[in-house]
Amino acid sequence: MAQRKIIHVDCDCFYAAVEMRDDPSLREVPLAVGGEGGRGVVTTCNYKARAFGVRSAMPGGEARRLCPGLVTVPPDMARYRAVSKQVMAILRELTDLVEPLSLDEAFLDVSDVTDHKGSATLMARYLRQRVKEEVGITISAGVAPNKFLAKIASDWKKPDGLFVIRPEDVDGFVQDLKVEKLFGVGQVTAGKLHGLGVATCGDLQNIPADVLLEKFGKQGYRLREMAYGRDDRDVVVSRIAKSVSVERTFSQDLPDKRACESVMASLVADLNLRLSRKAARKPIHKLFIKIRYSDFSTHTLERVRDQIREPAMEDYQPLLDELVTDAQRPVRLLGLGVRFRSDESPVMQLRLFD
Repeated sequence: MAQRKIIHVDCDCFYAAVEMRDDPSLREVPLAVGGEGGRGVVTTCNYKARAFGVRSAMPGGEARRLCPGLVTVPPDMARYRAVSKQVMAILRELTDLVEPLSLDEAFLDVSDVTDHKGSATLMARYLRQRVKEEVGITISAGVAPNKFLAKIASDWKKPDGLFVIRPEDVDGFVQDLKVEKLFGVGQVTAGKLHGLGVATCGDLQNIPADVLLEKFGKQGYRLREMAYGRDDRDVVVSRIAKSVSVERTFSQDLPDKRACESVMASLVADLNLRLSRKAARKPIHKLFIKIRYSDFSTHTLERVRDQIREPAMEDYQPLLDELVTDAQRPVRLLGLGVRFRSDESPVMQLRLFD
């Protein structure tokens, strides 16, 4: 089996980060989202508040005792969902294999992605930069050969960090890893493990498998696998893709429209490669094209094209002609994509008049 490359991304203090983005005065104070009034609990807080010991799920009263200067704002879930959607869309431009765990974290399987020289580390760096620039918050990322290690890695250099565990580093990394870091190990399980003289994964490796099964049942098997840094769970994609796209950001701006045309053929080839990987997909409903100019203004155009099975360069040319009104304007990014027919799209255009 080929070596897998998994990225786990986690937005740093997500709700608080959105609040600080939208009201910069909140960046300078210890901030909690939620927890106002007598009965409220803190849903999340910024790092200034964490320095006082404030934590998620803590009652507001306790949080204010620990941090008398704590500023609280009510949660605004609609706004957080909109920001989450923006982040997830950036992740899905890199790969369709995205498994969101919540509004603010997700796994990506990038094993087959060839962009960024096929390097998961470069991909993670790129995602972090794009989210910072386009969404205005920071994400931490972990890169590893499996989900369990990628999730631990994303927490390793928080906030705003990137940590990579390469396949050859796994054995050394888990030796000193505290058992409290293991998925599903809370206070009770940790207490039982400490009773066996186990503080790290290295210690855990020395406990015979039958002892772990006897003490922990089925969880004993999982504990042993994690102690060796093993995890064969797949990244699970539950949503049906509504679109597929490819885009390229140029390190030097393309000087004009003709230069765009010269790179379109390879973008169309990349797009068709992605489409070929989608075994069960709906028919194409629309083609779209996206351009970001050197001044960072972004323009998109989509058109219904129902009869196309495999898009070609000449299918996108009319969209480019329509979108680019100034042929001499330098281009920083060029993207192409398709949207699939959804069950809601009308299958035939109804005539307005008989």
